[in-house]
Amino acid sequence: MTGTNESPTFADMINGTLELVIPIAHTMGVEAVEVRRGFAATTVPAEGNGNHFGVMYSGVLFTVAEILGGAIAVASFDNSRFYPLVKDLQITFKRPAKTEVRAEASLDDAEIERIAEQAAADGKSDFVLDATITDTGGTVVATTRGLYQLRAHRKQEN
Repeated sequence: MTGTNESPTFADMINGTLELVIPIAHTMGVEAVEVRRGFAATTVPAEGNGNHFGVMYSGVLFTVAEILGGAIAVASFDNSRFYPLVKDLQITFKRPAKTEVRAEASLDDAEIERIAEQAAADGKSDFVLDATITDTGGTVVATTRGLYQLRAHRKQEN
């Protein structure tokens, strides 16, 4: 957290639960650095995430982007009513990553409202999230297009 008397941010919440929810992402060093309604950014270090020819392993690039769908959902929807899941994610590699990378994605307010309304009415709603992954020099190293779904929690029957 940013201060002892401040409330945790959405990024703090994501980082605080990542080890339990997605332990491998935590082990990689994936960190939410900015999360707010309709926007999320994550980072992951190069150190410990290399492959056999000295650049970041492709699975790490995939993971730092895939996490964004859950992060945006936490900040944009009522988590007591809904949870996110990923249905499909496609990645396009542009350049080798040799440094820490940052992944970013966003949803506009109209799309957030559409998703929330459909999930409330139908119990689920699909949405597409495009992400860009850049190195510390600002070079795009990969892009992703993910198909996510917001689902309503099932009510317990007595």
